Amino acid sequence: MKFEDEPVPGYPLPILPGHTSPGRFERVLRAGGFAVTTELAPPDSADPDDVYKRARVFDGYVDAINATDGSGANCHMSSLAVCALLTRVGYAPIMQISCRDKNRIAIQGDILGGAAMGVCNILCLTGDGVQAGDHPQAKPVFDLDCVSLLEIGRTLRDEHHFQSGRKISFAPRVFLGAAENPSALPHDWRARRLAKKVAAGAQFIQTQYCYDLPLLRAFMREVEELGLLGKVYILAGVGPLRSAKTADWMRKNVPGMHVPDSVHVMAYRQEESVAEIVDRSGILKGRSPWYPERDASQSQRTAS
Repeated sequence: MKFEDEPVPGYPLPILPGHTSPGRFERVLRAGGFAVTTELAPPDSADPDDVYKRARVFDGYVDAINATDGSGANCHMSSLAVCALLTRVGYAPIMQISCRDKNRIAIQGDILGGAAMGVCNILCLTGDGVQAGDHPQAKPVFDLDCVSLLEIGRTLRDEHHFQSGRKISFAPRVFLGAAENPSALPHDWRARRLAKKVAAGAQFIQTQYCYDLPLLRAFMREVEELGLLGKVYILAGVGPLRSAKTADWMRKNVPGMHVPDSVHVMAYRQEESVAEIVDRSGILKGRSPWYPERDASQSQRTAS
């Protein structure tokens, strides 16, 4: 999807009426495109090329890349740093912020810092407990939760001040999101929980893995009944599995994970499989999401 008003491919776009960020991800969604996002597992490394190598496998298949923030309470390169690296070359990153590890002072600083470096999308998360990760002796913070984090992000952007009331001189121009799990118990509470996030400022929602389609359909019916479909973009989470044993382990050990007894088993934790999944699904309908050197590559193919 190409936009006529983009100054240079990969650069920030002009903010249109009703938009809150100069980002490509928000543009694709508001233009009615079927947007595709994916997660990039941050490296256990300080080498920036490790980030770029992981991002390149998604070229031409995704509209935005989530940089996880200590997913599963495990330590990796920070989400803020990964996003800063990705914006350098024009990717559209989604910066995840987990309330587990930082208080509201640090979080507000990260929102401003990320926006200053060109990060246009933020996913607000409460975060997994430290006992789930590789540093169970760490002290959890949880000064905020997802809803209060969304409210703070919206206040910085729309009201131009910190939670303390102190003014900021230039607001972060960001697109705010949150996560939801349609499969978690109690099922009849999930849509109402989503409504609270939308009221707090969520503009897009990324769900956890949705392996139980009847549950997802029921969740979406409730979302529609609550009048939320025109207020938020919902991206359903899908992910391949390596084996039935992996599926069983995830069902028993991953918080909030629901894997029904009947599930089609393929692969798991293989970022290279994203391209194949998107290709075979046909969801892009011939559209090629932007990536560095995309336009040059297409011109070369046309010329040859």
